[in-house]
Amino acid sequence: MTSSSRSEPRLLFISGSAREKSWNKKLAKLGEKIADANGIAGTFADLGDYPMPIYNGDDELRGGPPENARKLKELMKVHSGIFIASPEYNSSFSPLVKNAIDWVSRTRDDGEAPLEVYKTRVFALGSASPGGMGGLRGLSHLRLVLEIGLGALVLPDQFAVPRAVDAFEENGHLKNKDAQETFKALIQKLARAAHVLHG
Repeated sequence: MTSSSRSEPRLLFISGSAREKSWNKKLAKLGEKIADANGIAGTFADLGDYPMPIYNGDDELRGGPPENARKLKELMKVHSGIFIASPEYNSSFSPLVKNAIDWVSRTRDDGEAPLEVYKTRVFALGSASPGGMGGLRGLSHLRLVLEIGLGALVLPDQFAVPRAVDAFEENGHLKNKDAQETFKALIQKLARAAHVLHG
């Protein structure tokens, strides 16, 4: 995590895959690196560090949201822009992402409006996949959940890394420099939008 002394906006880069060698984890880490190199405070978050049971309303009634849902929500709250790198699972997005979104949506503090953490942040989406489309099909479903289900503001631009097996350099950068510049432009746009929203 970058120093809290850095100026706003702060961006959170979430990996929607907990797999150790996940391409989406590489993408989220690259996003943080690009943000930092451009003077934007960024934080990388791995959903694997926030394990939660599959959402069950009975479990919620008995014990409330899990502590990791509260921790993840608190992390989201200190960032004004959030980039989610989500893998594609059978033309949709990963159950790990969906479960985290659902649990955080059920975590509400006293005096807090419903879904406030989603409605007061700007989101951007990306994906990396060994396939030729780079995971784009899954992002349409993730966008629907965020925009329609949760009332979030999601940038229309999104970023995909096709054929991810051969897309990354050893240092984590993309081999295709035009693609890296496109990703940089998206991160900068996310930062600007987050600044406008939280001005």
